[in-house]
Parts: sequence; structure tokens; C-alpha cells
Amino acid sequence: MDNTLHQPQRQSSIGVLILFLDTLQKWGRALWPIAVIWIFKFDELNKVYLVLGTIVVVLTIGIVAYLQYRNFTFYLDNENEEFIISEGIFNKTKTIIQLNRIQQVNINQSLIQRLIGVYELDVDTAGSAKKEGKIQAISHPLALALKARLMDNEKKEISSLELEESSQAETLEGRPFMNISFLSLLKVGITSNYVKSLGLILAFFATAYENSRNFIEHSDFDKTKINAYLDRSLAMQSIAIIVMLMLCSILIINLVRTIFKYYDYKITKKNGSLLLSFGLLSTKSTILKPEKVQIVTVTRNYFQRKMNILELKIKQATSGEKEERKSVIEIPGCNEKENEEILKLLFKSIPQKGVMLKPNFRKLVFSIFLSIIVPLTGFFAFANYIEEQLYEYVYLVPLYIFFVGAIVYFGFRNNRLFIHDDFIIKQSGAWDVDNKIIEPGKIQAITTSQLFWHKSVDIGSITIHTAGGNISFQLGNFTLLKQYVNLWLYEMETTNSNWM
Repeated sequence: MDNTLHQPQRQSSIGVLILFLDTLQKWGRALWPIAVIWIFKFDELNKVYLVLGTIVVVLTIGIVAYLQYRNFTFYLDNENEEFIISEGIFNKTKTIIQLNRIQQVNINQSLIQRLIGVYELDVDTAGSAKKEGKIQAISHPLALALKARLMDNEKKEISSLELEESSQAETLEGRPFMNISFLSLLKVGITSNYVKSLGLILAFFATAYENSRNFIEHSDFDKTKINAYLDRSLAMQSIAIIVMLMLCSILIINLVRTIFKYYDYKITKKNGSLLLSFGLLSTKSTILKPEKVQIVTVTRNYFQRKMNILELKIKQATSGEKEERKSVIEIPGCNEKENEEILKLLFKSIPQKGVMLKPNFRKLVFSIFLSIIVPLTGFFAFANYIEEQLYEYVYLVPLYIFFVGAIVYFGFRNNRLFIHDDFIIKQSGAWDVDNKIIEPGKIQAITTSQLFWHKSVDIGSITIHTAGGNISFQLGNFTLLKQYVNLWLYEMETTNSNWM
């Protein structure tokens, strides 16, 4: 390790193996059709040429990995407050990242990196949809010191002594103020992704039913004998068992995914920021600066409310919809008290809802028209004029009306905009109810709209644009909305916060 971070240095020497495996994976994705052909024609291939070809490919990947290691350097330009990464074999590239533009720094460790004893460091800004800076193999003390410096905009020298102190500070740091328990992860695993689970079940049985019917119709089986052989009650019992097995399988998959992803989730206060670490096989550690937070979403459904858990999603600045996913930090399984503690750290106070705005009943009518009347009209028109066999599924229409109608109704009932002097909260959702929280000082732009036939009833829509995404509210009291818009525009003009 060099004495300072201000001189170009390479990754850990063992990182050549990480680069080799990464290059092998990329080549494997590109050449997998050739590999499939080789597998099916293995007996016809010349084994000598096959072995020689494999050796040549492996040696080539090894050479590429070594050149990538040799040409990859990184350092901090303390004078210009920049983090500089140089890389490339034939096409050399230099990435320059302004320290004050950095939104998030992650320290990750996959299973292979854990076995080798190195870490990966990712640097995110609001500039693109991918990681702006990525170092795949560095030691833990260096990763900690570099992460601390990248998230600190003040100029300071970092020596080898400070690297050791940074490592010791991480080791001797106080206990996390929040630790997601294993029981909380179990609760999250069994109470989330219901819509996805239901969709998978419906898709599975629809496909299985259609394929079975086509198979029987085009086969030589005697349908009367089949119907005589199958007892209707036995068939219903079998379907019920299959449904239960499918539901249990999906719940188990969700449970395993939640535990593996968020295992040992810890949140620690550090220098005015939040240090988050989690993961079972693949660990992740990231620093979150409260002043850079754009939108905080608190999500909870009925079962989670009964179990006293909720989920938090924290969004930082992005430059487009494609990179919104990378800027989201999820905190699952918080209880009400832990949620308040996190919100206090992010906003310096617990957000208050304030004045409540409701959408006009026309929004409910329009939603019913789009989600129920239009689809059913299309269904009956198609069945009447094109495909009469669709009438066989007409018994599903009441179920569709009941299910979609319930979603539309509860979605309308939960659709609210709360306005406080210091906070704006948009509530939405039918089952999973989201409360998106933003601060007026972080608004970038505001769009208002009103259709001409809405002027007589004084309703309109508003979209609040932030660097972490947009929040929309349709068909509310337009006069009241415009009054708040003028207030927010004034705050945008007078606020001088360092959230970028």
C-alpha cells in the first residue's frame, strides 16, 4: 500500500484473479451459443483441437485480465478535489469525478471476493445510469479510508497513519443504533410481493390449463373415458393442493431472497452520515449523507401494520428514469420507533402530514372507466365479433370486476397529498400504502395542468420534480394547489442547501 492516496496506485495484486473471473464471465455470456453447439456435437469434435482451443481462450483471458490490472490506477487529486481513475488496454480512458458531486459510495464483497480477502468499491454520482467509478479489488483499510475521503468534501491529507486510524475507527466504532433482526426479515419475507406472487400463480395455471386442453383436443384419447375416470371432487382437491404448493413455493423464494439480501442489516451513525451494511453471501456497505436524500418512501400493508414492521426506500439524486433504481437504498423490517429514529436523522425531525388534499371523485370515475369498462367492452366485442369461444370465460368477469374494483377503490381512498410547512407527503397505493416524503427546499421544478372542462369545478393536477424522481397528484383543488406552488417556488428561490 502506498503512503498516501494522492499517488496513482493499482488494485491488490490478488485482484488479477477477480479480473480474470470477471472477464471469463463476460466472454462466457458472449460465446455461450458456441459452447452449446460444442456440447451437442461433442462426439464429432476433434478432442485435441477442443483442448487446445480451450487453453488458448483461457490464456487469452488471463492476459487480458493482467493487462487490465496493470493499466488500472486510481488516486485523489487533493488540489482540485477530484477522484481520478485510469483504465483500458488499447483504448485508454480517464474518469474524473468531482468529490462534491458524489452521491453514494458502496463497499461490496461477493462470495469470491470474501474468499480471496478483497473488497469492491463503487462510486455513484447523479451523472449517468451506471457506476461512475468501480474498483474491484482493494484491501479493507484502503476501502474504508477511500470511502471516508470521497464522502468528505473538506480538503485534508490522508497518510498511511490515517489509513490505519480509519480501520481502527471502523473496528472500535460504537454499536449500531439499529439492527434488523432475523425475525423482522422473516416477517418482511412473508408479507411482501403479494401481487407478483398472485400474478405468477395465475400465469402458471392459465398456461397449464391451455396446454392441457390443446393436448387433449389434438390427441386420440377418448374424452368420455377421461371424464369418467376423473372424479370432479378429486380434481378440485388436486387443484387446491397445487395452488397451496405454488403459494408456499413463492413465499419460500421471497423469504430466502429477503434473508440472503438483507441478512445482518446494521445502521450506524458516523460523522453526521449513516453507515449501512448488510448481506449474507454478498455483503454491501454504503454511506448515506442525509443532505443528499431526495425522497423517502415509507411502505406498509395490512399484515405489516399488524406485525409492527414497515419498509423504507431512500432515493438520492438521479439524472433520469434509467438510473433511479441504482439510487434507491432499501431498509426492510423497521418498527415504528426505528422508523422515527431514521426519519429524525434524515430530516432532523419527524415529518408531519399537515393539510390534507383529496382528489375529486372524477378521478375514481375515470379510473373505473379505464380499468373496468374499457377492458370489458373490448372483451365482449372481441368475443361477439371475432372469437366466440371467449364466452367460455365469461364466468371470470365478476371476479375481475370485484378484484380490479377493490384495487381502484382503495387506491382512490388512499390517494392523498399532505402539505406541511417543512414537508410534502404523497400517499398512494391500494394494498401496499406508500408515503413519499420530500422537503420543499429540494424541489427542482413544478408542473401544473388543468383541462378546460375541469375549470368550472376548479380541479387540476400537479407534478413535483426532484433530483430523485417525480411526485404527481391529480384532480385536486386547483386554487389551493396554486397557492402552495407559489410558496414552494419562493422557497426554491431562497433555499441554499447542499443536496447535490
